[in-house]
Amino acid sequence: MTAPAQRLAEPGFWKLPLEERMAHFAELRAAEPFTEVTYHNPMTETTESFYAVTRFQDVVDISRRPQEFCSGKGAVSIPDMNEQMLEFFGSFINMDDPKHARQRGIVARSFTPRQLQGVLDSVETICTEVIDDMCEAGEVDFVQAFSQPFPLLIICDMMGIPRSEFDTVLRATNVILGAGDPDFLGGKPVVEALFEAGIELTGLMNELAQERRANPTDDLTSKLVNAEPGEDMLAPEEIAPFFILLAVAGNDTTRNALSHGLNLLAQNPDQRRIWQDDLDGVTGTAVDEIVRVSSPVTFMRRTATRDGITVSDHEFSEGDKVVLFYGAANRDPREYENPDVFDVRRDPNPHLGFGGPGPHFCLGAHLARREVGVAFRQLLSRLPDIEVVSEPIPLDAAGIPLVGGIKEMKVRFTPSAPSGT
Repeated sequence: MTAPAQRLAEPGFWKLPLEERMAHFAELRAAEPFTEVTYHNPMTETTESFYAVTRFQDVVDISRRPQEFCSGKGAVSIPDMNEQMLEFFGSFINMDDPKHARQRGIVARSFTPRQLQGVLDSVETICTEVIDDMCEAGEVDFVQAFSQPFPLLIICDMMGIPRSEFDTVLRATNVILGAGDPDFLGGKPVVEALFEAGIELTGLMNELAQERRANPTDDLTSKLVNAEPGEDMLAPEEIAPFFILLAVAGNDTTRNALSHGLNLLAQNPDQRRIWQDDLDGVTGTAVDEIVRVSSPVTFMRRTATRDGITVSDHEFSEGDKVVLFYGAANRDPREYENPDVFDVRRDPNPHLGFGGPGPHFCLGAHLARREVGVAFRQLLSRLPDIEVVSEPIPLDAAGIPLVGGIKEMKVRFTPSAPSGT
């Protein structure tokens, strides 16, 4: 019989419905603060282990101690990445200071609400466009028709990537965050498909960056490669890894918040009525509750940098891997009253859905909140009877997915005319 903790290392576990997975995490969280899990490292063909972190305060504590729990050895990967992988996927999410502070600081200049005001304004327009494309159909796969294109179109427009390249970016990002799902690999081995996706996005971004250096516009790429006098800017080799981070993290996380969110409303019709009856008053708290309950980012990994580090009376040794499971922490009864209840008016809601406090808190949290809020305001007003008519189909993950993905979810609604007709 498989030990309870070892279920986390089984691909089948991550195909279970969200509530079943969270019930299992509740057992682990109640038993002890840190649970050791062994797993197979496909890159080295060895057995390794990590500590699963499932309690809210422990995730907060570890996140606030980057010098003791570093990110530079695998923040977005439980196994250590080799040098070739880091060439494509070694963005600043996978770095420690001072490299992390430098790159994040450069990007942060262009990622404030004021600097991104044009992007924030465009969210409404792009959402309207995407709903216009589906509103006459009456029945669609919600992922393919809405939650997949909506955030990725925003990112492509923000970066200045032409719409003609949208399918290229979509295909490559599906490979990178598809967790080894065969539907996204095109019959290729996982590592080969990942490298090809990284090469494709890197080539696209390097070409765009070169064009923007010669002919700047007002997009984010131009801001990142053309600094004001005295300002630092991203080096040519740093542009593509940043875009890959933005394209996969900023896209896939929002995509799955939207899909999980609609499914949560289907499972909680009373909460849907509360929100639909007061869109202005409830949207802010409802968005954060979707992020808390669904926690699209499954984990981030940190690594102990020395012997003798203590958290919750557990002493770690140098090199110990700790994996922060945000969904489990976001349902910790020590922090939340009725943590498994979906409450669109929950306030306060200090969730960890955008990461723990500290240097790696999500840089795009304000944009993600804006996207999810706009999406549901328009969906619930333009397609007021939209309903989920099939069980969500999860990613066929080969391991622990970085983002807990819904691959397909059929919805039905009364057809309506596109806006402006």
